[in-house]
Amino acid sequence: MSGGVSSYRDLQVWRRSLDLAEAIYEATAHWPADERFGLIAQVRRSTVSVASNIAEGAARRSTGEFIQFVGMAQGSLAEAETQLIIANRLGFLPDADSHALLQASDDISRMLMALSASLGRRKAAAH
Repeated sequence: MSGGVSSYRDLQVWRRSLDLAEAIYEATAHWPADERFGLIAQVRRSTVSVASNIAEGAARRSTGEFIQFVGMAQGSLAEAETQLIIANRLGFLPDADSHALLQASDDISRMLMALSASLGRRKAAAH
């Protein structure tokens, strides 16, 4: 990594994805108990996966692998967004909370796209 970034912990997108995961845990704490092993577990897992994929990709040996893991983070984020929309439609997640979480997700998505583009430029320059 370059440009003042020596670890995935220095990446703003990783930090923001942790914030989103924390907010998801807080939001799902009050969902119906019978969703504990269903939607609650799924949305928590997919959101945690975003930060985890960023960290794992950054720890890989090649830029190409990092790009691949950023793509997986983007996929996990889309999965979480879908689950949040379902939760809102089922009445588990109030509109205001849904909007705030989906906005945070959209911001992270843009950051992931920018990171992927930056890594792609770095990979191209190395060849």
